[in-house]
Amino acid sequence: MSEVVDHLAEMTGFRDRDVMDVTLVSALRDLLEPVSVAIFRCVGMGDEGGQQRWLTRARLRADDAVATADPLWSDPAGLPLAQDYPQRLDCMHSRAVVQSEQGEHFINLFPIATDREVVGVLELISTERMPAKAQRLVSSVLRIYHNFQGLLDYSERDTLTGLLNRKTFEDSFLKAVSELPARASLAGTDDGRRHEGSSPRYFIGVIDIDHFKRVNDRFGHLIGDEVLLLLSRLMRSSFRFHDLLYRFGGEEFVVLMRCEDEADAAQAFERLRLNTEHYAFPQIGCITVSIGFTRVRSEDSPASAFERADKAVYHAKDSGRNQVHSHADLVAAGKMREQAQLSAMELF
Repeated sequence: MSEVVDHLAEMTGFRDRDVMDVTLVSALRDLLEPVSVAIFRCVGMGDEGGQQRWLTRARLRADDAVATADPLWSDPAGLPLAQDYPQRLDCMHSRAVVQSEQGEHFINLFPIATDREVVGVLELISTERMPAKAQRLVSSVLRIYHNFQGLLDYSERDTLTGLLNRKTFEDSFLKAVSELPARASLAGTDDGRRHEGSSPRYFIGVIDIDHFKRVNDRFGHLIGDEVLLLLSRLMRSSFRFHDLLYRFGGEEFVVLMRCEDEADAAQAFERLRLNTEHYAFPQIGCITVSIGFTRVRSEDSPASAFERADKAVYHAKDSGRNQVHSHADLVAAGKMREQAQLSAMELF
């Protein structure tokens, strides 16, 4: 019993979801000694022609010294199709334990859920059929895992839309900047069109709903909240599973994404603009968004990058709304001046 408590204390001692997943599979391997234990998350949209994929969050085999996982920025096309593992899908859809026998091994699947939805499965492979006592242990550990994830969601996510909230942005931004090469190794600023080998490129976009005050004034705040919720769903379907989506408050949203170049970022933001323009919002009809974006630089603070993207949004508003603008393109065209760097304290 003390061993179980020790593992639970370790698992709930972190605020990092990646570390939590690793400690969960480590705990279950030590407690049950299976052939392997893994967490698979189902990513991608279910209505995109069966393009859901399995992302390995953490996997430990009996002899592994450390857990393995797919990189967060994995190309979705390289991940296994969800439909190729129907038992995992059955576990998710039924929200129940699914067991099967494959050769000399027994496959035990447990659903992993948040307060909003089932997001994946825990897979335990054993050489013997899992007894009921062991199943209850796994289910109990997963309930604690679920409850702790819920506490993290409460502190990190917007309660209306489920998107990440503003206070989580800075940590994610600084983590992205830490992966960028030093400015001295690059030639120029954020035009996003050069190639620096395998160096990552991050972009931040600011999204603002056009004439949102009119929606609240005419239809009321309940309808306004519905618009915000529906737009958050459009964002999820327009961007990739690993793009970080935030609601900053009111009608303002932010995206932090990793792309090959500026053209790819522009295409993603344009996709959201079109999806929003063509969506029929109940009782309201057409809603549009104005979007500005910029490439993240190695010397950026969260405030300085946000400021550039926000200025591009204002340009879109002043130019007629329902537009996407790159800060770098506006500077290159002489429509905007490059601004001095802001300190992190000025905005966050």
